[in-house]
Amino acid sequence: MILRGAFRQVALGLAIGTVLALGAGRLIASQLFDVKGHDPLAFISAALLLTLFALIAGLIPARRAAGIDPISALRVE
Repeated sequence: MILRGAFRQVALGLAIGTVLALGAGRLIASQLFDVKGHDPLAFISAALLLTLFALIAGLIPARRAAGIDPISALRVE
């Protein structure tokens, strides 16, 4: 459940970021000489790195939440 929430945010951020990066790449390519507006390898590697780090960041609270007894967590509340 925690990882699903984290990856929903990552997917939304990657979708918005990819669209904005493509637009910014076209703007930069029109301003500079002999510069490509997009590089598929850079986009894919950035998306994979962001996804990997989101997985690592989400695993820490997910493991902590999985290790807590639900009854004792409800009693604390």
